[in-house]
Amino acid sequence: MKSNQGVEIEEIAGGSIAEKKGLLPGDRLIAINGHAIRDSIDLMFHAHRIQLALLVQRKKERLLVEAQLDRGCISDLGIMLKHFKVKTCKNRCLFCFVSQLPRGLRKSLYLKDEDYRMSFLYGNYVTLTNLSEDDKKRIVEQRLSPLYISVHSTDTQIRNEMIGNQKASDISGEIRFFAENKIKMHSQIVLCPGYNDGKNLVKTISDLYRFYPYVMSIAVVPVGLTVHRKRTLNPVEKQDAIDAVQIIQAFQSRFKRKHGEHVVYAADELYIKAEMQFPPMELYDDLPQIENGVGMVPQFIHQSKRIKVPQVIPKNRLITFTGTSFYAYLLKFTEKIKRAGVDIEVLPIENTLFGKSVTVAGLLSGRDVMKTCSGILRRDDILLIPDVVMRECDQVFLDDVSRQDLEEVIGTKTVVIESTPKGLVEAITELA
Repeated sequence: MKSNQGVEIEEIAGGSIAEKKGLLPGDRLIAINGHAIRDSIDLMFHAHRIQLALLVQRKKERLLVEAQLDRGCISDLGIMLKHFKVKTCKNRCLFCFVSQLPRGLRKSLYLKDEDYRMSFLYGNYVTLTNLSEDDKKRIVEQRLSPLYISVHSTDTQIRNEMIGNQKASDISGEIRFFAENKIKMHSQIVLCPGYNDGKNLVKTISDLYRFYPYVMSIAVVPVGLTVHRKRTLNPVEKQDAIDAVQIIQAFQSRFKRKHGEHVVYAADELYIKAEMQFPPMELYDDLPQIENGVGMVPQFIHQSKRIKVPQVIPKNRLITFTGTSFYAYLLKFTEKIKRAGVDIEVLPIENTLFGKSVTVAGLLSGRDVMKTCSGILRRDDILLIPDVVMRECDQVFLDDVSRQDLEEVIGTKTVVIESTPKGLVEAITELA
C-alpha cells in the first residue's frame, strides 16, 4: 500500500472510541466504510454513521478497525487528522492585502489561500478561479455549504482585471452552477473606486440577487490599502462611501419589502468613512457577515447600551486601546464605566506598520502598542488587551511581539480580554 494514501492521524482524544480501539497518532486513516479519506472534511462526512469500518495503515501493517458510535456522533470517535495542505491563490488582485504586507511578519500572514475547503470550514473568501470539475462534484455531493465567495464584479472584463487573471471564468456562471445544486453562498464585493463602483456596483448587486436565496448575503467592503502597496489604487473617500451606502440602502428597502430581510449590507467602515450614522441592528438581520466587519460596531453599540456597569471597583488604573476608527465608540462606553467609579482610560493606536489609512484594531502591531503605551502607563496600571489583536493560541501580535514582550517593555501587568462590552465589564469585575 502506498504510504501517501489516506491522512495521518495527528491526535487521539483520551477516553474516545479510537483510543479504546488502539488507534495511535501517526497511523494513517485510509478509508471509512469503503470511502477514501482525503482530509478532515471526508472524516466529518463519512464518520456520521452508527457502524464504522476504519481502514488504517500503521507502518507496513494494514488494519481493519470496527467501531460503533452512539447516534453517529463524530466527536465520540476522537480522531483528529493532520491538516490538509492549503491550495494557494494564483490571482494577482489589484488590492491583494497579502502583497501589501511588509517583510518580517509571521509566516502564516503571507499565505494566499484559495481553497474551497477553507471557505467551508472557516469562512475564508475564495474567487472560485481554481476549482476543478472534481472539486465542484465534491462540493455538491458533500453539501459543502455555505461557501464564501469574493465576487467584486459580475462584469467579467472588470472582475478579471481586478483579480489579475484574464483566464478566469464568468463568476455568474460559477454561482449559477452552485445555486442550481442548492449550495448556499455568502458573497463580498471589495469596493475599488474607478473599477466596480457606481453603475457597476448596481449591476453586480442586481446580478447576485438573481441567485437569492442561494446567495444568502452580499457584503460591500471598502478596499484596504497599506503604505507598502506597489500598485496605484484609489482609496475609498468620503463621497465614494456615501454613494455606495446610498446604493446599498436603495436595494435594502426593496429586498426587505419583498423577502423580509435586507440581503445586501455595507461594511461598518463605509459608514465611518461616509460619516453617516449606523442603522439600527434590525437592518443587519442575523449578522451573516459580521466576521467581515459588517455589523461589528453597531452590535458593540447595541450591547453597550444594555450591559450593567461594574458593581465592584478595581484599585488599579486600567488602560485599554483600539484602532483609530473604533476609538470614539469605545471611548463612549468607557466614559459610562468611569461614571460608575472605575479609573479607566482608552488609547487610540495609530498604525505605523501598515500606514495611517489602516485603522482597525485587528491589524495593530505589538510595536505600535509599545510605542503608544510607553511613558503613559504607570507601574501599578493594568493594560487590557483586546483579543482581536492577538493570535488566539499563543497570545502573539501579528509582528510576533508576545504579551510577555509587551509587559517587559511597558513594565506593567497585561490582561487579554474579550473585545465586547461584556468582556470588558467581566475583566474589570475579575480584577476587582
